[in-house]
Amino acid sequence: MNTLTVVATFKAQPGKEALLRQELLALVPTTRQEPGCINYDLHQATDNSGQFLFHENWTSKQHLDDHLARPHLQALLAKLPELVAEPPQITLWEKIG
Repeated sequence: MNTLTVVATFKAQPGKEALLRQELLALVPTTRQEPGCINYDLHQATDNSGQFLFHENWTSKQHLDDHLARPHLQALLAKLPELVAEPPQITLWEKIG
């Protein structure tokens, strides 16, 4: 099966680390139940409490697109400008070996 891997990184504004962590963590249980979600794992940098990384695997690009359109994700996207120091970096990956 060809899966689609997503790596998304977030950098909190100074003083907003705990709030961003809370908002990102809130996405995890709901997203893990979505069709096509293989894993949806949130990580926090060991040397910088304001850096977060999602490592996600989806069964298809369509499932990822569906995820991005869901209300809980749209709600987070609306709040992000006041929480992050820069736009999230989101890259898509395909397993080749």
